[in-house]
Parts: sequence; C-alpha cells; structure tokens
Amino acid sequence: MGATKTEEFTQADIVIAKYAKALAHPARIAILRILLERTSCICGDIVEELPLSQSTVSQHLKELKEAGLIKGDIEGKKVCYCIDERAWKEAQQLLQVMFSRFTSCNTTCC
Repeated sequence: MGATKTEEFTQADIVIAKYAKALAHPARIAILRILLERTSCICGDIVEELPLSQSTVSQHLKELKEAGLIKGDIEGKKVCYCIDERAWKEAQQLLQVMFSRFTSCNTTCC
C-alpha cells in the first residue's frame, strides 16, 4: 500500500497493520515468546535460542522495536530488550476488538 493512501483508513486500522506487519515473521514471534518468558533479555541470549545469525536477529529486533512492541536499553556494549507494556496492551485490545466482531454466518458460501 502506498504511503499516500493511508489517510483513507482509520487510525485503528493503521495501528493494527503496523503491529500485524511486525508479527508477520516466525522469527519475530519466537523473539516475542522469549521476551514474554522473561522480564528482560539481552540480545546475545536471544541469538543463542534461535537458529539465526546475530545480524538477522538484530534486524528482527529492529522491526519489533520500530513497531513499538519491544523496547531496548543500552547497557555497555549490550542492548537489553523487553516487551513494551503500553504497546503490547494496545495491540491486544485492538486485535481483540477486531476479532470479536466476527459472527458466524452459518452459510456454506466459503
């Protein structure tokens, strides 16, 4: 979607799309699972748990951070990542609202 067309969508739809894009790779889901199991995590620990190179993990962390789902603090030469609680709750609420709108149509059309 071109950037010029985003004004034609609701702010909620734009935010949901931002979070969905960040969630659209299995490596990012795995990273989020690791972070959810801990209160914080140093990037090196994440690399040890995934079958990916340091640079690939860093790229996925960057995507999650740009979407706002995680945050990171520099501690010396390492960056400590954790879930951004505010954004996590926002994503959860927006997705819940969207999913709760589904009602079965009880037809065999699809």
